[in-house]
Amino acid sequence: MQLTPADHAFITGGASGIGLGIADALLKRGVKVTIADINDEALAQVLASRGNGLRGVLLDVRDREQWREAKEKAEEVFGPVTVLVNNAGIAPDGLELADSVPESFERIFAINFFGVYNGIVTFGSAIRSLGRGHILNVASMAGLSGDRPTAGAYSSAKYGVVALSETLRAEMKPHGVEVSVMCPGLVMTNLPANTARVIGKEARGAMPGGLDAGVAGEMAVRGIERGQFYILTSFGRDDPIRKRFEEQLAAFAAGPDPDLA
Repeated sequence: MQLTPADHAFITGGASGIGLGIADALLKRGVKVTIADINDEALAQVLASRGNGLRGVLLDVRDREQWREAKEKAEEVFGPVTVLVNNAGIAPDGLELADSVPESFERIFAINFFGVYNGIVTFGSAIRSLGRGHILNVASMAGLSGDRPTAGAYSSAKYGVVALSETLRAEMKPHGVEVSVMCPGLVMTNLPANTARVIGKEARGAMPGGLDAGVAGEMAVRGIERGQFYILTSFGRDDPIRKRFEEQLAAFAAGPDPDLA
């Protein structure tokens, strides 16, 4: 997609981390940006440090009524949204599936999966009617390989985001709207603190190590400009993904049991 100053991007989880990195990369290109976040303090700090091309709205991505209100507020000032970035999410809970707590499992899905769905159902038809635009859903490397113990809820939700994005791409392509799914590896963000805020626990600091969030944001926007479907930030981690598809292809190659054919 060719980004222009006429475009308006709406980014969830936009007051920090990858979301803010994407916002900054878009602002550099002259795109008007609305960042939505559940953290009012972080929103205020970001808005105080950026120019007039940025606005902010409070949003809990689990709440569809808040989504409706956020869309109205955003488009009152900057006009129709042409770029939707569904980025908001929380971290894994560190529990094995056999020991999982249903409330925690459901919360991870409510934010990491249904938060993306809510964005699509709020903005998707309007973007489709414009005949141009881009929808970027942020998943994770965990959405491509689910072999990490204690991340069952998280991986399942992120796998769902990848599948949702694949279907959305097929649906939007005839209307001139592009779709991407971003699958970042380790990125330096305050995801642990944001997760703690949502679940009501003591906040921890930023994730150690990993890619700078600003760099990840630039990678995302370049992916949008190039029309990439899969946007990655980490490379050389394809062994578990290759193994997964090799197992699937081997199952197809084996064919049915002769006794059951």
